[in-house]
Amino acid sequence: MKIVIKNKSELPIYEQIEQQMKAQILDGTIAEEEQLPSIRQLARDLKISVITTTRAYNDLADEGFIISVAGKGYFTAPRNNELLRERMLFEMEDGLEKAVTNGRNAGLSDEDIIAALKKFMEG
Repeated sequence: MKIVIKNKSELPIYEQIEQQMKAQILDGTIAEEEQLPSIRQLARDLKISVITTTRAYNDLADEGFIISVAGKGYFTAPRNNELLRERMLFEMEDGLEKAVTNGRNAGLSDEDIIAALKKFMEG
């Protein structure tokens, strides 16, 4: 797991952590059911407050990306987790909406956008 904190980012640090962890979970960089660093270890590694990493982990758990196992720590949620599945569907729909909007703004027809999507899915 690689997290890069940018001091000049408009996003609060906890949101930077959340976004990067979500992206890595969704793209498989962080494997299903993989144990994550402890809250204290992540805070130490990133040289930030434990409160900040706690907020990020709590938010990720609330959204279904990670789970807490008493006495063992935090793990990425299994892929069959309904909350994670719903979040992945939301992310997909959000991405498709942005792609359609961008395609239309570029002057593409719906058929051109669908053809582009099919081509993207093939390769």
